[in-house]
Amino acid sequence: MSTKYRHQKGQIKDNAIEALLHDPLFRQRVEKNKKGKGSYQRNEKHGKRGNWEASGKQAIRFFTTGFLLLITSTNSVGSALSAGHESRSAELPL
Repeated sequence: MSTKYRHQKGQIKDNAIEALLHDPLFRQRVEKNKKGKGSYQRNEKHGKRGNWEASGKQAIRFFTTGFLLLITSTNSVGSALSAGHESRSAELPL
């Protein structure tokens, strides 16, 4: 399977090799050291990829909000039930 490279520097007129040499394909690149001096990477290896899994602060924020909403809704229902029990116990004859 052959793939053709589409150069990005306009029309090739006189010298095709020289035109390709000025193309971004053949630009100079600085190799980052994998080990040793100058190899520290502040970002992770694939840090800029999309966030496909729930992790970190976002997941904690999501679960705590849902949990707090669940607790507040349960407390409001529970307080309504307990208020109902107090009124019933007061109505019962002793």
